[in-house]
Amino acid sequence: MKALLSLTGIEKSFPGVKALDGAQLNVYPGQVMALMGENGAGKSTMMKVMTGIYQADAGQITLNGEPVTFNGPRQSQAAGISIIHQELNLIDNLSIAENIFLGREPQKALGFIDWTKMFDDADALLARLNVQRSSREKMGNLPLGEQQMVEIAKALSFDSNIIVMDEPTDALTEPETQSLFNVIRELRQEGVGIVYISHRLQEIFTICDRVTVMRDGQFVAESATSDLNEESLIELMVGRKLQDLYPRVDHQSGQISMTVRNLSGKGINDISFDLHEGEILGFNGLMGAGRSELMRVLFGDVKRIRGVVELYGEPIHPVHPSEGIKAGIAYISEDRKGDGLVLGMSVKQNMSLSSLTALSYMGAINADKEHAQATYFKDAFNVKTPSLDQPIGKLSGGNQQKAAIAKGLMAKPKVLILDEPTRGVDVGAKREIYELINQFKQEGMSIILVSSDMPEVMGMSDRIMVMKDGCISGEFDATNVTQEQLLAAAIGKH
Repeated sequence: MKALLSLTGIEKSFPGVKALDGAQLNVYPGQVMALMGENGAGKSTMMKVMTGIYQADAGQITLNGEPVTFNGPRQSQAAGISIIHQELNLIDNLSIAENIFLGREPQKALGFIDWTKMFDDADALLARLNVQRSSREKMGNLPLGEQQMVEIAKALSFDSNIIVMDEPTDALTEPETQSLFNVIRELRQEGVGIVYISHRLQEIFTICDRVTVMRDGQFVAESATSDLNEESLIELMVGRKLQDLYPRVDHQSGQISMTVRNLSGKGINDISFDLHEGEILGFNGLMGAGRSELMRVLFGDVKRIRGVVELYGEPIHPVHPSEGIKAGIAYISEDRKGDGLVLGMSVKQNMSLSSLTALSYMGAINADKEHAQATYFKDAFNVKTPSLDQPIGKLSGGNQQKAAIAKGLMAKPKVLILDEPTRGVDVGAKREIYELINQFKQEGMSIILVSSDMPEVMGMSDRIMVMKDGCISGEFDATNVTQEQLLAAAIGKH
């Protein structure tokens, strides 16, 4: 089959780093091409070359058989290429419709914006993605997952021949993911070529026709998905066999560390549960179920209306994240860009943000102690960075996530709350994070794992709490539960 778009022999270097070295990629009409590789493999750089954000040092791009050069995203968009970025590019105080058509607003005569057409077109895109929102609603009112759906709607609005989807389901739960897959199937039937980047291996085998694998900036293989399985795909990605994607460890949980009774706040109502030492307690549910809201109330980032929270029998009532940290709770947000990290600061400074009191004496940070602690976690988490002084915004998404988790652990918490901890993290790095979580579990730390990824929450948790409409709708032993049971509890079907 003749490719719509081909990138061949692509090379791209930055000071001290060769990001792409003879990389190649083909995009075929009416097919979904998975682009796979670990964090740092060069996938994002390849997409930026494809869309004109970066210029290749060597190599060729051909579109419909003709050599092309894109000097910026506007040129690639005009040529029929759209990209859904992993990091959202939305403006909170504008409406959904204004975000979708920003800079491309439909116009009436004399150049006035045709607001009716813009809202109608935006509503149609939202309906196509099964998003139950009016396009007149402010973007800032939407949770992260629905913002991701708006980003997808924006890409669809270009009517492109080629669409790049970079981790499109990262913030989506199962039903939202299925809505997206239905749209992908429609696009495939319309002859659109799709590049699909995801660390969720099950998705690759569900929705992709072919797979291109990159490693260390180089092309490794292109194969039909039907010729691969998870094990062989992982081996191509990491260059070695990787057993047991979810390495659960059995550990006898200890005494109750956290007691929550009748807790209510914004987005949650009458929540009660116990958490034990050495236990991983999973939280699952659909988007908007109240999982993150519950964690933020526990941490002191969202106001508690009523209820009791105790740590080792002592009542706590944090009204600010600093008080949550002081009480012994570390919260790793699902939104590392918005809440978890300061992208302009160094890796070391980000890691130590939650531990400055412990690292300081008489108001001055002990630089040697800070450096030693950051070095320990960089090595333990295998954070790939040229230096601890590197701005964290220059790291890949997966390495940013590992640094965000290290920040929480550096505060030596009694309770560690991980909200979507492996979002945007490759399969090899996921394994490293899981093994570290297990290490802290075995040392007796109490861990809450919030995840939309059912295999992950089932594979790593000891118990699972399912939420619906801000309430607990089910509790399960993770070693004896099915995805169907979790989904039934999440949608209120018993």
